[in-house]
Amino acid sequence: MQAEWRCRTELGTGVTTGRRFCDVLTGNDPREGVLVTIPPHRGPVTISFDLHNRHTYSAELVKLKQAYRKYTATIGVLTMDNTLVDRAVVQSEFRTEKDLLDRISGGAGPGGVKAVAPIGAETITMVLPDDVGDQVSFLGEKLSVMRPDGDDSYGGPGRPIASISNVMLEFRPAPPPKPKKKP
Repeated sequence: MQAEWRCRTELGTGVTTGRRFCDVLTGNDPREGVLVTIPPHRGPVTISFDLHNRHTYSAELVKLKQAYRKYTATIGVLTMDNTLVDRAVVQSEFRTEKDLLDRISGGAGPGGVKAVAPIGAETITMVLPDDVGDQVSFLGEKLSVMRPDGDDSYGGPGRPIASISNVMLEFRPAPPPKPKKKP
């Protein structure tokens, strides 16, 4: 089923896919991440989502053949008490506009799209423990960017380093409450 999730930084809606994209920020406090609500359940919960790198598109750099980027982003999925459940990694390369997964509506660029766009799509599936609680958080850990003129690494707090979309949950619902006995 489609999960209920709250973004601190909404990237926007894809023009082609219609997907909702949410930025994953770096940080240490689970309350500051992308929060996914976990409904009452019995047993483990399986969560799946698509993880994307973020690219700031420049038609000029593409034209000059200087647009190449190789991104590697690592995020953590945490319980609200800051326990790491698992990590996820996405790696993708950009050369031309064809490498963009989608364009995001609502920007000032040609066609009303934003300069920042998702690239790559790594489908991640993980099993959350039975006692996960009623929320999990996605927090960014680090981003490495390889360019023709050098490499960079980012991990400072509050920086958007990846995007997610298509968050889904699979679980057994908790049993309904037992009816109260009449006196």
